[in-house]
Amino acid sequence: MHTYTFSQLTEETLKTLVTLNEKDIAPEVWEKMQIALTAEECRWLEELKSKLRHRHLLVMNEATLWARAIYPMLMLAERGNVQAWSSVPLKAIYPMFTLEGDADGALAPAIGGRIQPPYLIVHEAKRGLHAPDPLYQLCGEMLAAARLNWEKNPNPEQEIFGCYTVNDSWVFVRGVVSDIETDKPTFTLEFSPDYNGILDAEQIVQLLKFIVAKHLEEINDS
Repeated sequence: MHTYTFSQLTEETLKTLVTLNEKDIAPEVWEKMQIALTAEECRWLEELKSKLRHRHLLVMNEATLWARAIYPMLMLAERGNVQAWSSVPLKAIYPMFTLEGDADGALAPAIGGRIQPPYLIVHEAKRGLHAPDPLYQLCGEMLAAARLNWEKNPNPEQEIFGCYTVNDSWVFVRGVVSDIETDKPTFTLEFSPDYNGILDAEQIVQLLKFIVAKHLEEINDS
């Protein structure tokens, strides 16, 4: 059995591990995946946006951009025991391969202060002409999280959300992993439109809140 780190994954490698189905879905579908912000959240978000408008985000280093522009919005989606996390270690063993590495961030439950398998993975894209495509590293992280969730609750289809950020742009991905115990699982991906981290900040947080609420509802139903 071969072990792959997330940074090793390319489109070609991923397609040897899983049957990959990719599709766009209409923007209006994503627009319905929202939970309204409270008045306090709106005030907090407006303050964040006002600060970001006066920062040179394109030249910020990745750690600073994460701390100022990405993680604060993840925190606004916290609910119950679901928290925002940074530098999340993941390791998942499938029948024919192992995936491991650290995700940049996640929304995941906590028990006794310890992180549980995440339901949304966040990948901050590297910059530069020769930087790898962020999608395939995110896919590996989502696959790992889906497997870990399956080990706790073995539904035949595991839904998992992810997003990757490029500077202040966000792209969300909904994934469904099926045939998870077979030699070659099926991984179906649906992509959101691009969201601008300042202009579309409300929609981003509304979507994050929807994903968290959906996860908590599924846990309660099970």
